[in-house]
Amino acid sequence: MTRDRGVEKPGMVPPQPTEESQTSLLPPGWQSYLSPQGRRYYVNTTTNETTWERPNGSPRTPSSPGPQRNFQPATVNGYHSSGTPVHQSEAVHMSLRKPTGDFQNPGSPSPGKKQSKESTLTINCVTFPHPDTMPEQQLLKPTEWSYCDYFWADKKDPQGNGTVAGFEILLQKQLKGKQMQKEMSEFIRERIKIEEEYAKNLAKLSQNSLAAQEEGSLGEAWAQVKKSLADEAEVHLKFSSKLHSEVEKPLMNFRENFKKDMKKCDHHIADLRKQLASRYASVEKARKALTERQKDLEMKTQQLEIKLSNKTEEDIKKARRKSTQAGDDLMRCVDLYNQAQSKWFEEMVTTTLELERLEVERVEMIRQHLCQYTQLRHETDMFNQSTVEPVDQLLRKVDPAKDRELWVKEHKTGDIRPVDMEI
Repeated sequence: MTRDRGVEKPGMVPPQPTEESQTSLLPPGWQSYLSPQGRRYYVNTTTNETTWERPNGSPRTPSSPGPQRNFQPATVNGYHSSGTPVHQSEAVHMSLRKPTGDFQNPGSPSPGKKQSKESTLTINCVTFPHPDTMPEQQLLKPTEWSYCDYFWADKKDPQGNGTVAGFEILLQKQLKGKQMQKEMSEFIRERIKIEEEYAKNLAKLSQNSLAAQEEGSLGEAWAQVKKSLADEAEVHLKFSSKLHSEVEKPLMNFRENFKKDMKKCDHHIADLRKQLASRYASVEKARKALTERQKDLEMKTQQLEIKLSNKTEEDIKKARRKSTQAGDDLMRCVDLYNQAQSKWFEEMVTTTLELERLEVERVEMIRQHLCQYTQLRHETDMFNQSTVEPVDQLLRKVDPAKDRELWVKEHKTGDIRPVDMEI
């Protein structure tokens, strides 16, 4: 509640001062009362100025503490073990302001006096500390570039005139990661096709009859060359099979329902944001109503100063009750807004940390399977080398002289040389 002139509790004529006002020193003209909810507030009996903050004396200076961070995390990531933010009323405090758009803190001067600096500002229905007055904020995870610290504000849409929520940017990152994972799987699928086609061609070539009639030790080496092609074809078939089962398939099937899960997550956060926007609209409506009631009360007060009458006094009492009710309605709307923003904050922290965990898990999964690819590739190279080792051995045994001897023995026609003819 701001120190708005005439914002008093219904039926206050005025109520009896509380024990505190009788035992504690207050500035002249100030009295302390308890609201029906048990909350203490203070009234200046001279000016009808009302505030939740204890007055410190005259001239008045704002007694509220210095600028605070919207969200005051404590313990682990800003939560108690129960998951509730610490000091919710302070953690997501939205100050009351004039309908003109000037925000004020509780304990600020009356609405007619604008503060030199605003302590908060609201962007797209989310309330932030004003950059000109706030101290440097402490991050929830100061040693990391964590999702939960850097995506609270909305960002201008580069493809349009609108804005994109910070959470939407994180969500698009997740969906892009899923698409990249799918494309990697398709890439491995193409690699498998190449291996399968290569193995098929090697097997076919190994059955080719070219140079089949080569003889001797060289003929044996040549036959081994063709056999090595068949062995190599088998190696590449096994490589393609392992690529499918150990790399391509895991990449394709990882988080099959991921898009559906992300869609549910998106709807959940979007619903909380819509609720926050609705609460903010209620605050603005209640603020406007309070301003109208205050103007009505001021007008009737001025009429009383001009001409005193019982009717005017009764109108003032009625206007004061309506002004008080409007002030209470505004406080209720602000409280509901702060609760909605606190709930959105809790879910944002929890969800962004989960998205962060999922991204780490995705990257690690892909890294492991790509390592498996390189391992299979090394194994394939090793097996391929083993297929040519018999060829090397036979090639080292090729002996042209021995081959000639064997061939001559098999194909000789006679060892008697011709002689000169005699007359």
